[in-house]
Amino acid sequence: MSSQPTPESLKELGNKAVQEKKYTEAILYYTHAIKLTPTNYALYSNRSYAFLQEQQYYLALEDANETIKLCPTWAKGYFRRGEVQYAAYQFTDACQSYKKALDLQPGDVKILEALNRASKEILKNHKADETTPWLGAGIGLIVGVCIMIADYIFTTNPTHPILMSLATICIAMIGYALARTYRYYKKSSKEGLLEPPPTLGFDDENKEEVNESDTKSHTKYTKSQARQRYKKGKM
Repeated sequence: MSSQPTPESLKELGNKAVQEKKYTEAILYYTHAIKLTPTNYALYSNRSYAFLQEQQYYLALEDANETIKLCPTWAKGYFRRGEVQYAAYQFTDACQSYKKALDLQPGDVKILEALNRASKEILKNHKADETTPWLGAGIGLIVGVCIMIADYIFTTNPTHPILMSLATICIAMIGYALARTYRYYKKSSKEGLLEPPPTLGFDDENKEEVNESDTKSHTKYTKSQARQRYKKGKM
């Protein structure tokens, strides 16, 4: 009779799966290990990374927060959270997490590089917020001027210059508004990356028990099933 797997052996299997980029498989190993040692913060950190690689940002953030909760003095927990927030375009939050990690581990090159990267993205986004609407207004102004010139050249009775000027200004304002709307839409769509995925709402039919053989045949689970099994605390 084979011996039961230990948290350490499951962690090693999970780490090996990560090295092989088999992230769903790694999640299953880490989940099983967490069931055996639910206060092991390193396992939550590792699973957070695996979820991040699968672009499951909400679950990755949950695990990063759990890591911090279990060991608030461990810099890596805050770094993990910062990595998730950065991947989800929450650059300001990511900077705060990186700074907290740096406070706990001063001078760490990897954390400093991550903080610098996130800071650059904040400046880049701020610049885009300022310039994009005016770029839209400029394009609208060019379109309006082209219409004015075409009206003057190709019509026998050109529209009064004042009316054409007003029309050009209106077109420029429309371009400005459209550009601002575009920036708002981009921000809103990125904020939704950390919202709970709809697949976390389970029906009763999905709540069947899993036998021992499921652990050994882990490769047959889909990503969606892995998320479900994680939230139900199963392997």
